[in-house]
Amino acid sequence: MSAPLRLDRVRIALADRILVPALDLAIAPGECVTVMGPSGSGKSTLLAYLCGMLDPIFEASGRVFIGEREITGVAPEHRRVGILFQDDLLFPHLSVGGNLGFALSARVRDPAERRKRIEQALVEADLAGFGDRDPHTLSGGQRARVSLMRTLLAEPSALLLDEPFNKLDAKLRDEFRRFVFEHAAQRGLPMLLVTHDFADAAAAGGRVAELPG
Repeated sequence: MSAPLRLDRVRIALADRILVPALDLAIAPGECVTVMGPSGSGKSTLLAYLCGMLDPIFEASGRVFIGEREITGVAPEHRRVGILFQDDLLFPHLSVGGNLGFALSARVRDPAERRKRIEQALVEADLAGFGDRDPHTLSGGQRARVSLMRTLLAEPSALLLDEPFNKLDAKLRDEFRRFVFEHAAQRGLPMLLVTHDFADAAAAGGRVAELPG
């Protein structure tokens, strides 16, 4: 069942500089909230905190919930928080299908079921029949779609977007934005997008929070 992502007084500082000043957010299932700010304002640092991967050089406080489950002190691998970066980060030593299969839970043991889920993800990415391909043979847009589907196959409860459209050209950027927002919304995932691009925020269509920079 889908649940909201909630940030309760999340504050992040580096030495005497406050990057994120006591941020309160409640993001509904299927909703995307955008956090904007200039480079160095703390956008990616905020996502690192939500993932449980914040560098200890930062001082952070506040609580994070998915539904009624607090994940603030939970190990990153148990938070069920997916993240999409600027780079697709596909594994070069694995095929396209191997990259997708890597994300499947170990609980999915049946080989036929694993193949079925991988094939369905390829169909959703408009890449049916590409499972045996080397990721390096794909276009930038195709690699981006595989990266999203790999993230979704891990069955996250929330999706973080760290400027994932930034390296695509204008046409691909528009297409990939729609692809990301549609597929995440279909799964009822609360989404938090960080960007400095107003077009990204407009495409997300939700609320915008500004970091001071």
